[in-house]
Amino acid sequence: MSRIGKLPINIPAGVTVTVSPENVVSVKGPKGEMTQAVDPSIKVNIADSHITFEIDEQNDAVETKQKQAFHGLYRSLVNNMVVGVSEGYVKKLELVGVGYRASNQGNIIEFSLGYTHSIFLQLPNEIKVETKSERNQNPLIILESCDKQLLGQVCAKIRSFRKPEPYKGKGILFVGEQIRRKSGKSAGAK
Repeated sequence: MSRIGKLPINIPAGVTVTVSPENVVSVKGPKGEMTQAVDPSIKVNIADSHITFEIDEQNDAVETKQKQAFHGLYRSLVNNMVVGVSEGYVKKLELVGVGYRASNQGNIIEFSLGYTHSIFLQLPNEIKVETKSERNQNPLIILESCDKQLLGQVCAKIRSFRKPEPYKGKGILFVGEQIRRKSGKSAGAK
């Protein structure tokens, strides 16, 4: 059995969790509503503000090793949903480089990243965005959502416009991220 799969999930106040007969878990809270289909080889039990997951031994359609993998996977996915609809997730990206800028109009972000043209990115409606540009500080992009997976995907897309490079440390990186710096050609030559 999976160590993660065995852990119960606490349901916080203000969050409702329901399981349909088709094994679809729905979570509703103050920050939003999410659903996740669960494989039939995993049983979802809701009892006195706890969600537990069990492997269905009668279901022989899936082999045992795959059932154990699903056990931990679906527990983590439902836990991310519960945390997302109750607290939400926030990611902060920093633009490091001379002349790098970002601004937003609603859910459309405009990037100026040293290319000949600006890059426009339309964000999904589930994500709230805020851009900050203060004097003598790197521009910040603050993304907020209840869907952890979607938020990570959008951050990866934004990062792909200018990946952090190891020589000067320029690019789009997460706030607090350390880049392993390399010395250039001149440092090695003697």
